[in-house]
Amino acid sequence: MTIEVLYFAWLRERIGQPREQIETSAATVRELVTELAARDEWHAAAFADMAAVRCALDQQLVDLDSPLGNAREVAFFPPMTGG
Repeated sequence: MTIEVLYFAWLRERIGQPREQIETSAATVRELVTELAARDEWHAAAFADMAAVRCALDQQLVDLDSPLGNAREVAFFPPMTGG
C-alpha cells in the first residue's frame, strides 16, 4: 500500500523533509515505524524514543498498535501542550 507520511517539528528536522510517500506492507503504525526507522540514520534518530512521538491516521489520533487499514496519511509529531 502507498501512504503519505507527514513529519512535524523536530521529527521533520531530524529526517530532513516534511513529508514522503512510501510503499509499505506494514499492518500497524508500530510496524510502519519499524520500517521507517530501518531506512537510514535520520529516520532511526527520529523514531529512537517513541515515548516522545504521537501519531495520527487521516487526522485522527491513534496509538502505535492501531491498524493502518485503508489510511491515506499518517502523521508523526511530538506531544503538544496547551496554554
